[in-house]
Amino acid sequence: MPLDYSEFFQSVEQFCVEAAAAFHDAASLDGLETARARYLGKNQGFLKSLSAQLGQLPKEHRAAGGAKFNEARLQLESLYEERTQALQPARDTTPDLDSSMPARPSWRGSVHPVSLVIDEICEIFRELGFSVALGPEAESEWYNFTALNFPPEHPAMELHDTLYLDGGGLLRTHTSPVQMRTLQAWPPPIRVLVPGNVYRRDFFDSTHSPMFAQIEGLAVDEGISFADLKATLGHFARRFFGGSRRTRFGPSFFPFTEPSAQMDVETDLGDGKGLRWVEIMGCGLVHPAVLESAGVDSERYSGWAFGMGPARIAQSRHGISDCRVLFDSDMRVLEQFAR
Repeated sequence: MPLDYSEFFQSVEQFCVEAAAAFHDAASLDGLETARARYLGKNQGFLKSLSAQLGQLPKEHRAAGGAKFNEARLQLESLYEERTQALQPARDTTPDLDSSMPARPSWRGSVHPVSLVIDEICEIFRELGFSVALGPEAESEWYNFTALNFPPEHPAMELHDTLYLDGGGLLRTHTSPVQMRTLQAWPPPIRVLVPGNVYRRDFFDSTHSPMFAQIEGLAVDEGISFADLKATLGHFARRFFGGSRRTRFGPSFFPFTEPSAQMDVETDLGDGKGLRWVEIMGCGLVHPAVLESAGVDSERYSGWAFGMGPARIAQSRHGISDCRVLFDSDMRVLEQFAR
């Protein structure tokens, strides 16, 4: 039979009183959650029971009963939220940082001085039609020595002692293997610049490092002579060190060039002693045996090559007397070269 509206009204009032008391008496969030499930749970509890009673009201009282039911539900949900906030653990409002202290200065980074030198050299030779070629730092003995005309027992091998790898191979002692790989991959004419890191069995002191940067150049074409080598490297020196700088060439030896030379440039090292001759690179005409190893006809083609250490140039340019500074992560040193 239909439920009397007054009985439903009394049930709602009693429901509100009991639920409010349960929420107030909850001493923890867990206890409050238990009370919420008991009174406001959708699948069980008093709220579901009242919802069922609402359907038993006469049609003429269902609208008023529904309004009373929704009013009670909203009121208890508000009480539940208030009690939840009251039971939340107190938050520490103490700031983590002392806002009165001045901020630390930011450092945006800088290009390494050796990288700056390499970039500048590459840009000068790019204007002359050279492209950049790269290769692996772990090489085979054939690419690192044999193909470059190093006899197995030659004294020059001692200067190129390096780190050998398990299973064969080694860490390259110069970037010249990339020249050989380029000659194998592309037919002449070739003009490439080869920057990269190399490894040798050197002690780590003020003038030596077991790992250092090197940059080499190679030009192979028909009719290339030593005059082309001198003209190109002279142009580079004037662009890099200044238009008034003089250059000179002296005899030297490298297994992969014949004849071989060292190139000096007249420059000021910034030590108060004025201009002096400083060796900056080794160079020479590519040995015919190297061209033949790469499958290039040495009767038809000739070429020249050079190699230099950009770290030495960076040291002389910036007045750095100890090369170990270039491997230091001290920002006070590196930020001097920011641009």
